[in-house]
Amino acid sequence: MILRRSLPALLCAGLSAPALAAPNPVAVPTKLDPAWQARARALYKAVIEVPSVSGRGLVPKVGDLLVKELTAGGIPASDIVRLPYKGVAGDQTQVVVARWRSPHPTKKPILVLGHMDVVEAKREDWKQDPFVFAERDGYFYGRGASDMKDGVVGTTMAVLKLKQSGFVPDRDIILFYSGDEETQGKGAELGATQWRKYTDAEFGLNADGSSGAFRRDGTPLGFSLTTSEKTFQTYFLTVRNRGGHSSRPRPDNAIYELADALKKLQNHRFTPMMNDTTKAYFTARSTQEKGALGDAMRRWVANPNDGQAADVIEASDTEVGLTRTRCVATMLKGGHADNALPQMAQATVNCRIFPGVQPSAVQAELQQTVGPNVEIVPDPNFIGVPTPASPLRPDVLKAFSDSVHRLHGASLMIIPSMSTGASDGSFFRAKGIPVYDVNGSWIISPEDERAHGLDERLPVSAFYDNVLHWENLLRALAS
Repeated sequence: MILRRSLPALLCAGLSAPALAAPNPVAVPTKLDPAWQARARALYKAVIEVPSVSGRGLVPKVGDLLVKELTAGGIPASDIVRLPYKGVAGDQTQVVVARWRSPHPTKKPILVLGHMDVVEAKREDWKQDPFVFAERDGYFYGRGASDMKDGVVGTTMAVLKLKQSGFVPDRDIILFYSGDEETQGKGAELGATQWRKYTDAEFGLNADGSSGAFRRDGTPLGFSLTTSEKTFQTYFLTVRNRGGHSSRPRPDNAIYELADALKKLQNHRFTPMMNDTTKAYFTARSTQEKGALGDAMRRWVANPNDGQAADVIEASDTEVGLTRTRCVATMLKGGHADNALPQMAQATVNCRIFPGVQPSAVQAELQQTVGPNVEIVPDPNFIGVPTPASPLRPDVLKAFSDSVHRLHGASLMIIPSMSTGASDGSFFRAKGIPVYDVNGSWIISPEDERAHGLDERLPVSAFYDNVLHWENLLRALAS
């Protein structure tokens, strides 16, 4: 509790005090050598060119590539398990778990999390084929370039690089790569429960989250270290009607009623909330931002009841979702014939719920917002479970800070943050394993973040930096 209370003071100093940025006694390079660049790039290209999206059944092919690399690098086949299960679309997917055993462990293992699946990408929408790896203008392109095949490859390469260097860990390092994080997260749920014998660890390091950002002029914006995330919950909003012939329209039209409800949802704002992590985040960000946004951050940190300041923050494209629960309509369906009045109209509404808030409370607030004529039910395939923020461990903070400062300069700010998304880490947090999102790749300008979007890409240097970053983290935390 002392460390968490003192975080704002540390952040205002940029986490660059000598005690936090002490040099590692092992000489570690700040650039990946050409041989390892070639090896990492080859694996990155291979996994990106596998369209491991829900419904295609190709996640196991990514698993083949990773297992081949791990066994070639000296991880015994007996210490690698592949656990199959069904994805949300009924296709076969799997979890890959690889354990690098310490000969004389003195501490519980570290669990390293990632996922092999990616969201769908349509060729007609992209400038290039999303599943053909490309390098141009200083970027790597392809679906999964930043979410998150860079992390899967980075962690795999870091383990093999450490092993080849002769490093001997004082604890087991467990790689856990799931196959359906982008849909229902069943692999992580099983990993945290039924498959716990393979995953039990002191803490987890998640490659699916956190990163750095630089403005286009090269000015650093800092690196985030995520300790908590919102609860993912989808609701179905449905209006039913007796229908009839389209030649005799009535005011009570299911599609119109649903449209009215969605406009109410669009205009609704949940109450602003702040926790230790977001307070630390905005304390740090307020030292960087100028103008109205920076003023709003400073006002809100000083007075968490200043809802107007929180609204200004929430309106920012880069800060949206950090001040409260947010719900948004994502899909629609309704009607059954062009010459018939609709008997049903339904919207899919996805909510990202602030930590500590129960999904049932959000459902009740949605119901009050849209009125009693709209039926609201949660998605039965995924019921969100709120998870606590992971306590910020001094060893994880120091290892992360040291690595970032070594690679990018000692003045770079480290900012604890809350993820507005959700990841496999939530399932392990819910079962008592604290998880920290500590990936080390970076982007140029927050506006260029393209995960799940068109023409996904990652700077070439960021990909290679990430391999070294994970080598630094694992060396520090397993020695």
